[in-house]
Amino acid sequence: MCRTVDLHQAVLAKNDTNAVELRRTLDDRGTTAVNLMSSPGSGKTALLEALLTRAVAGGTPAAAVTADLATENDATRLARSGAPVQQILTDGLCHLEAGMLGAKLEGWLPDGTRLLFVENVGNLVCPASYDLGETLRIALASVTEGEDKPVKYPAAFGLAHLVVVTKTDLAEAVEFRRDDFLRGVQQVNPGVPVIETSARTGEGVDALFAHVLRAADGQEAHTPVLAQHHEKHLHHDHGTPAASADLPPSPAGTPR
Repeated sequence: MCRTVDLHQAVLAKNDTNAVELRRTLDDRGTTAVNLMSSPGSGKTALLEALLTRAVAGGTPAAAVTADLATENDATRLARSGAPVQQILTDGLCHLEAGMLGAKLEGWLPDGTRLLFVENVGNLVCPASYDLGETLRIALASVTEGEDKPVKYPAAFGLAHLVVVTKTDLAEAVEFRRDDFLRGVQQVNPGVPVIETSARTGEGVDALFAHVLRAADGQEAHTPVLAQHHEKHLHHDHGTPAASADLPPSPAGTPR
């Protein structure tokens, strides 16, 4: 077990080194990377297509890289926006790593790209541990996934600079308890901004795009409390859930 943990720590340390180099390269190019993380089926791809469409329509140079275990379906869909898109197939790996992203960008990322959206593998466990050199990390959850998502995945939501709720047009139909969800978000990441969206109706999409643009303009992002405990919460063995002992008790009515 010790050797397994040591190997995992070595992989994460190498990733951190690659992430620092990639962040420096993107900064030098004037490119802001946005890491989008969620469970499968959260509506992440639909929302990203809407963001790319707005970027293209408004003349903001934007590109996207999307990662999946298999198929290029999401890349094909995102390309409808008119923005440059590349697919990374992880062949079963549950997350992206900075080295994988850097290799895909080398020789491809168009000059002058201001926004680079990275659609991570659909997973709220492994991707939380891997820095991709992003400026903005966004954790997404749909109303159809339930109110307890943030407290079930405290590392993913606790390390986010922004939390986005998706599919709000379905909130009434699925009896989404909005207040419980928001309490859970603030429990694991006090002070983090939350934007509620619907790719179908357009609700919140402009607000989200404006938030991303402000980050690109240099506005300082929210600092997650968990970021101060990087080794404890970010670098954990895949076989051991991230510690939640430092988190306050679950709000009343919210299951852990």
